[in-house]
Amino acid sequence: MDIGTFAIQLLNAVQYGLVLFLVASGLTLVFGILGVINLAHGVFYMLGAYLAWWLTVATGNFAVGIVGAFAISFVIGLALESVFIRRLYGRDHLSQVLLSFGLILVVDELRQMVFGRDVQSVPLPEWLSGSLPLTEVLNYPVYRLAVSLLCLAVAVAIFLVIRRTRIGMVVRAGAENREMTRALGIPFDSVNRYVFAVGIALAALAGAVIAPISTVYPGMGDGMLILSFVVVVLGGIGSVPGAAIGALLIGLIDTFGKVFMPELAGILIYVLMAVVLVVRPTGILGKREV
Repeated sequence: MDIGTFAIQLLNAVQYGLVLFLVASGLTLVFGILGVINLAHGVFYMLGAYLAWWLTVATGNFAVGIVGAFAISFVIGLALESVFIRRLYGRDHLSQVLLSFGLILVVDELRQMVFGRDVQSVPLPEWLSGSLPLTEVLNYPVYRLAVSLLCLAVAVAIFLVIRRTRIGMVVRAGAENREMTRALGIPFDSVNRYVFAVGIALAALAGAVIAPISTVYPGMGDGMLILSFVVVVLGGIGSVPGAAIGALLIGLIDTFGKVFMPELAGILIYVLMAVVLVVRPTGILGKREV
């Protein structure tokens, strides 16, 4: 493998890992902080892609599609938390699995009624359609770089909000000890709905930005849901930095595994997870505050 091909694969791996982090960070917030197993997380990744396609085609503006998908999904998340999810706090995991599975069926049926079953492609604006030369014969798509930069900016924003703001302080306090947080009069319960909504919106944003690359199709979130749970387990339940490390590791192993060991690429991720859990049962960074 020459240096140009290696650079392309490395960029692809980082881009894949950063998109996966967007999905997994939302899942680790909901799972690690609220204690809710949300099996419907993947369908919101798919919903974000469909919303981005629909809004882009309707308005002719790709940026509107991305922002609109995020905003609509955030509102949907607020509504779902208020009506359904808040009734699951403190309930057994079976209740959470059954409700989230029901959400999968409902959202997928609504997607079919509104958007149909066809595979769709999201048109890119001209300024994102080009490519940058890496060597005399190898180019890299501008849009993939833009996706990496956007995901990196969102990741930095997540860390800053969690570590530098009052809301982040409340979230970290609630993740550490919910009962004590409530006893001190900190409005942790009112923050729950926004944590859930942000988690849903991050999954939808990931689906929206990846839509022009992967196309938009039914069931596109199923595989991403499985990988997101792997990331959460790898990094440590409730650890956003752990999710970032886990997502980048999976991006690197999956991308380079398909190049060097294509016949084993499908299982390398799960081999990594098994090895990490044997060495560190609580994940790379362990179960810790976000």
